[in-house]
Formats: sequence, C-alpha cells, structure tokens
Amino acid sequence: MKPFKLLSATLLGCLICLGSVYADEPALFTTQSLTPETALKAVNAAMDKCRAEGYQVSVAVVDRMGNMQAMIRDRFAGAHTPETARRKAWTAASFRTNTTDLVDPTQSGEAQSGVRHVPGALMLGGGMLIDAAGSGVGAIGVSGAPNGTADDLCAAAGIAAIEDDISF
Repeated sequence: MKPFKLLSATLLGCLICLGSVYADEPALFTTQSLTPETALKAVNAAMDKCRAEGYQVSVAVVDRMGNMQAMIRDRFAGAHTPETARRKAWTAASFRTNTTDLVDPTQSGEAQSGVRHVPGALMLGGGMLIDAAGSGVGAIGVSGAPNGTADDLCAAAGIAAIEDDISF
C-alpha cells in the first residue's frame, strides 16, 4: 500500500473511532454570558474602587470567549491602560484563571514560560475570571493602579458588585 493511502486509511479509521466515541453527545450546547448592563456595572464598580484608593485606571470586561463587552477609562489614566486592561481580561478568560496566578509560573526558565509568547496574553496582575456557579462567564481587567495587587483589588470590587446578579 502506498504511504498516502495508508495514511488516509489510518486517518479515516481514527475519525470513525472518534465519531463513535461522541455519537451519544448532543450536537449543541448552551453557555451563560454576562449582559452588557452587567458588564457595565462591573467596570463602573471597579473604577469607583480605584478612584476611592486614589488611582486612575482603565477597566475592561470581556465575555467568556474573550470578546470585549465593556470598557471605561478614567480621565487621567495613562494612554496604555485601555489596551492593557483588555489584554489582562482576555488572558484571564482565555487561560481560565486570574492573571496574578500566571505571573510566577510563566517567568523565563519556568515550564510554562512559553505562554508569554501567545499573542495578546499579558501575565500581569489585574485580570480576574468572573465565575457564576462554578462556570466562567467572563473576565475583568484593570490597569493603572501602582501594581498588580492594587489592580486585583479593584477588579475584585467589580466582581463583588455583580455577584448577586450572576448567582443562579
């Protein structure tokens, strides 16, 4: 048998096996996402917390797939902060974890350092996953406070503001 035909037969066999493994699975699935109004409530609450702490920030909320839902930039926040907030939120949604938890394991020389090269990923504190009943429904990113810990506090305030709204 020629190598191409052998490869084709092997691939076809694998597809048939996979088809039988997933034959009982439904063809569609349902997910939960934040409404735009809920995303706006979160960004405003996060910005209010940062203002109370004396920080000028930008805040972004993305949906569970990392698509932008809401963004706000305070009047004196740096020009870089909207994009940085978006990338922090995207990273949290994409990796399904808070960005602070990604800082150390992705440092140069660590086993996961390669993920720092993923386009759009930003391994800085300030990106937090938004969970509803154990399922990620979005993420929030804050940029402009003096460090990731302060950004995290503001992001947590944004999440706290919508917790009752997203509880099932």
